Amino acid sequence: MDLNAEIAATVDYLGSPTAMDCLAASPYWPKWHSPWWHMLLLHEMGETHLIPAPTIRAFIAAMNATPIKIFPIHPSEFPDGGDPYRDTACHCQLGNVYRVLDAWGIDVEAELPWVKPWFTTYQMADGGLNCDDSAYLVHDECPSSMVGTIAAFEALTLKSHAPRRDDERRFLDRAADFMIGRQLIAGSTSQHNAAERDAAPHWRLPCFPRFYHYDVIRGLTALTLWAERTGQKLPAAAVAPAVEHINQAFPDGTIRLGRRCCEGHGTILRLPDGSWDHQHHQAESFPLLDAVSAVGTTSPFLSREWAATQRRLMDLIL
Repeated sequence: MDLNAEIAATVDYLGSPTAMDCLAASPYWPKWHSPWWHMLLLHEMGETHLIPAPTIRAFIAAMNATPIKIFPIHPSEFPDGGDPYRDTACHCQLGNVYRVLDAWGIDVEAELPWVKPWFTTYQMADGGLNCDDSAYLVHDECPSSMVGTIAAFEALTLKSHAPRRDDERRFLDRAADFMIGRQLIAGSTSQHNAAERDAAPHWRLPCFPRFYHYDVIRGLTALTLWAERTGQKLPAAAVAPAVEHINQAFPDGTIRLGRRCCEGHGTILRLPDGSWDHQHHQAESFPLLDAVSAVGTTSPFLSREWAATQRRLMDLIL
């Protein structure tokens, strides 16, 4: 897959005044054609080092300018007049931010000291997390989310974090138990998060890039890295449904994309006068994203990931 032209266009964009202006306004919005999504796609491709240094510095400054550095759950935690889209972050975003910056070579704990404690703070009773703030107000069930958990789990599994504090190790072990309990393929059994149960069949369809989305290859990769880096073994029954599905769907190990997870999403937009339009607008794509995400095409990135995950599985299964 020759992506030289598309990669060059993304790197040029990231170094442009347009990207700097966009980051000054928001480190996240709009989807998908803004600096953060270009950065995250390069990272998922294994090309994090191509992100220009000034862009990284501008992104860190934009993240630190986030007005509300907690995940507001109760109305009293959100100030009057605040922007619910732009004034705070979510677990998915921060997990991915940590991974990208760490891979680039940033000491994330020093530069964004408020991010890492976020994950342990918002872990739910079953070990998962949920980017839906209302889920934390439910008391008769635990509506945690695989999608809301995966990026934070990946972030705290990074090699550069070892040795880990006791609270981080507890977070990882509980999150791993949560994923094992779901066998990597099952959605929430809760009433509050019934939408995830409906979405779970789509997790069997590989997607790239994932951004903050989930598929079973991503789950297997994260769980095997956790086991490898913490010296754990994995129960065969916990991973068998996911492994068997992938082997049956892709017997030669070549992964083809089954869905385009970034299709059909909406976004807010910044207007020429600097204000933000919170109406639903179609998210805009960009050439590199189009080139690597077409349904039915072979993904060299996922094929390499699956091959590495299979090798780890051979050493980790009980």
